[in-house]
Amino acid sequence: MIPLWQGSCNQWDCDEMGHMNVRVYVEKQLEGLVALCHAAGMPNAFRPNSPSTVSPVDQHIRFIREVMPGRPLKMSGCVLEIGESDAVIYQELRHADGTLSAAFRTRIAHLDTAESKAFPWSKRVLAKLEGLKGETPDEAKPRSFDPDAPGLPVDEITLARVEEVGAPRIGLGAVPAVHCGAHGWMTPSWIIGRVSDSVPNLLFDWRTRVGANAGGRRMGAAVLEYRLRYHRMPGEGDQFVVHTSLGKVAGKTHNLIHWVMDPQTGGPWATCEVIAISLDLDARKAVEAPPEMIAELEKIAPRGLSI
Repeated sequence: MIPLWQGSCNQWDCDEMGHMNVRVYVEKQLEGLVALCHAAGMPNAFRPNSPSTVSPVDQHIRFIREVMPGRPLKMSGCVLEIGESDAVIYQELRHADGTLSAAFRTRIAHLDTAESKAFPWSKRVLAKLEGLKGETPDEAKPRSFDPDAPGLPVDEITLARVEEVGAPRIGLGAVPAVHCGAHGWMTPSWIIGRVSDSVPNLLFDWRTRVGANAGGRRMGAAVLEYRLRYHRMPGEGDQFVVHTSLGKVAGKTHNLIHWVMDPQTGGPWATCEVIAISLDLDARKAVEAPPEMIAELEKIAPRGLSI
């Protein structure tokens, strides 16, 4: 693997849980992807006038150890697979002592920036990508998701389905220019960030009641894994809504399925499945929600969506 990024976690990178927010993890992952593109002979991929770029289409993220304010971090990565016009990239974020914080497995597409259509790698880039091949360490491999499992056909991901299931709206907004990258598309870090920002509308009161049932603990949450599918990248001025459905529940974990939708077309921008825990914010330990609280969660976020 090659080095891709090095820095630290600032206080303003952290959220109400006291640890680095998911949006910031993906910001650093995207910086690392830029560095990998340089190594692959594509130094202009993220510059405004470039005729081509790379963009994630499917991503698995595993969070292993929390990152707290002030902690130094470094990232390295490699290429796992190479297709005609796509590739699978592995990136890992580690603490200064070498312990693994997070691992990213991202399928990227090689796109024409004018029409956002995939087209083949050049022979020169293919050769460089081959030279960057490596493997995922065992400790970083996906635990709960198959990152290559097929998702729903895009024509089945509709606001009509949301209404049928009764999945609540937990967020909505519009894309500002500052959330867009060099080619005018909303960056993936802000897509996951807007999902994260929306979740308290669903779970704030519920977590408070879980804490009350657990002896008055201060409750928050932590995400263990994400599987994201990027269907279409919104641009400046586009609107979005976020709807959420409950997925599997097992022990201390619960799955949430989020659909980030275009209210103008009724189709998807992105879909994701999240494995999360309720977190005792003082002990920094997972707390299992009692069955009656899970039943309540199913009422406020009915099952029925998938990615």
